Amino acid sequence: MIPLKTILILGSTGMVGQQLVNQALASDQIHRVVAPTRKPLQTHSKLENPIVDFEHLPSSASWWQSDAVLCALGTTIKQAGSKQQFRHVDYDYVIQAATLAHAAGTNCFVLNSSLGADASSGNFYLKVKGQLEHDLTALGFQSLTLIRPSLLDAGARPESRPGEQIGLWFSKRMSLLIPKRYQPIATENVARAMLHAALNAKPGTHCIESEQLHY
Repeated sequence: MIPLKTILILGSTGMVGQQLVNQALASDQIHRVVAPTRKPLQTHSKLENPIVDFEHLPSSASWWQSDAVLCALGTTIKQAGSKQQFRHVDYDYVIQAATLAHAAGTNCFVLNSSLGADASSGNFYLKVKGQLEHDLTALGFQSLTLIRPSLLDAGARPESRPGEQIGLWFSKRMSLLIPKRYQPIATENVARAMLHAALNAKPGTHCIESEQLHY
């Protein structure tokens, strides 16, 4: 692994994003963490926290140039309020940010995607994730890693997600009968895999499937 001067984390207030920030700040292999958000994060000597509007990202900001971008930006259709708004956040925001970072000279991009992401899927969520993966590949990053976790296990959440909690409850109790590929993945494992991919920055496009995220 090569120490990184700067990493840029997108979606740092989400469950995976919070893990990314905490792990990156604790790592002696990362010197500076840039985490643009809508609201201020807790201060840290290694953290730069630009306050931004994702509808109007600053194209000339110097922090777009980094050693790697780690993207955990995303929402759910329920939270977004509509399929259109979900796609706007999970696709448009990410592609815009990735385009700006690539144009600024960033060569490594790591995406938290989803198990089953497929641009030709009949499932709207998985189709959007697949289209995003396809179009990120077309941008031409020297190193692109796509992390595809199953259902995320982040422990207790501040907001209620009954369907997700039922799925986690069932999966944990039936884990011996469920293939590893479909078992819940701890958010800290996803973050760890993303940081590892950024620190290695292997040339080309790489997919890390859910069964590879169990540690």
